[in-house]
Formats: sequence, structure tokens, C-alpha cells
Amino acid sequence: MTVELRHLRAFLAIAAEGTITRAAARLHVTQPALSRTLRQLEAHLGARLIDRSTHHLRLTPAGYAFQSRAAAAVTAVDEALGAARAGTWPLRLGHAWSALGEHTTPLLRRWKEEHPGTPLHLLRVDDRSAGLGQGAVDVAVIRGEAGLPAGGNAVVLLVEPRMAAVAADSPLARRPRLTLRDLAAGPIAVNTIAGAATLGLWPPYATPATVEVANTDDWIAAVAAGHAAGITTTGTAATYPDPAVAYVPLAGVPAVPVHLAWQQPPSHPAVPDLVALARRVIPEA
Repeated sequence: MTVELRHLRAFLAIAAEGTITRAAARLHVTQPALSRTLRQLEAHLGARLIDRSTHHLRLTPAGYAFQSRAAAAVTAVDEALGAARAGTWPLRLGHAWSALGEHTTPLLRRWKEEHPGTPLHLLRVDDRSAGLGQGAVDVAVIRGEAGLPAGGNAVVLLVEPRMAAVAADSPLARRPRLTLRDLAAGPIAVNTIAGAATLGLWPPYATPATVEVANTDDWIAAVAAGHAAGITTTGTAATYPDPAVAYVPLAGVPAVPVHLAWQQPPSHPAVPDLVALARRVIPEA
């Protein structure tokens, strides 16, 4: 049997909806037809993807592993077909926050000059992999090691020093540099979805209280309002200046590597060109 796009769409719909009934309604097919399509896909792969032992279907370990690849494949096909109709095929660059900091605008401008026929779309995706794991982007800016794709490629473009972020009217804002001890009284704003700063920076006996946020906008709002301090990198200071927030160098903590990551094989033919340009635009790490 040859796997077709419909097999992947069927699997992804079942995984998203949790039941054959809802997935069939979503795809406008009958339940028996959808079940048959799923069985065909599992037979071709030689693995069970969906656990049918409960009323609410669940992905098996093999299903979880296959989900990101199936999503990437479907997204790539949809993008390619849509681009073909429009006469273009955009290259999607994802980031969870701060993109490439001060290097973002130079990269976008150089790309437009050197590759006018391929639009470069910068997309913020509130996800640790910046959308790469779900196939929502072709290339992703990922800070730290978490979120790097298994089986994919990644290069370190630069290393960003850490910064403390405090309310501009805080006494801490007037200091030339801060340490973790200065922030230990807390609370600390922590982006639990895609942040690179965790409480693991502190020793267990000095862990501060936290204010959990889900994106950079809420993180900045918490800091600006004086509800919490934050830990970030120089990229955030360059990308999100705010008169109510002071960014102060943070001493005694490791810097954060900034990766450019993509799946293998690449989901867009221009991925190598973007990687090469980024290496030219950004000074070596």
C-alpha cells in the first residue's frame, strides 16, 4: 500500500479530536471509512499508533513519535501547494521570543536583497521548539538545549549573556549588575512554555517564589508592573525595550546558546541558504 496524504490527515484528526466520531465529522467522512484508513496506515508502518482500549482514544508511544513527522509532512505539502498557486513559497522562520535579537532586522533585510523571490516570514510560536516540532515552521531560533529536534540539525549562531529584568522604579534597577542572590527574595516571572530561565539556576535552599506566565508579553507585563523580576538574555533587551523595565547584567550565571535548527531533510529548499546567510550576518559564537 502507498501512503497518501489522506492517511496522514486521518491520523492527525483522530489524534487531535480523541474520538473517531469527532474526527470523522471534522473530515466529512464516515466512521468506518476513517477507521479503515487508520488501519491501513498502521499496517504500512507496522506499528499501532492509536490505543483503542478506552472510549477516549490515546496515542501510543509510536503514535507520539509519528505525530510530529506527520504534521510536518502535511504542513509542508499544504504550504507547497498554496505557494504554487500564489507563485511563491515562503520560508518560515520561527522563534518563541526575541528572534535573533539585534541581528533580526539585518538578517531580514539581507534575505530580501539576496533572495527577492522567496519571502521570509518571521513567526512567533509560543512553544519550546518555536513551532519546529509541529511542522509549523521550516527553521527555528531556539535558545538553550531544550526544544532542539531529535534527528534534526542545529548550529549555534551566538551566545547571549544573561540579563536580569526588573521594574524601572525598583532599587535594583540602579545597580550596575545583579546576582542570583539579589533576586532570591523573589518572586521571579517564569515562562513555563518557552522560557530559557528556570529555578534550577538557584541552589535548592535558595529557590525563590515564582509567577508563571505563558508568553513574553505576559512576562514583560509582570516585570513592568513590579509583580516579579525576570531572567532573560541580551536578545530580549534588544527586542523588547520598555520604559517600565530595566535590563541589568546578571553576573555568575552561564550564557545562553542561540541555535538555528531545522528538520532533516529540510522542509523547504531554501533552508541551507538561510543558515548560510545567518552565519554571515551574525558574528561567530
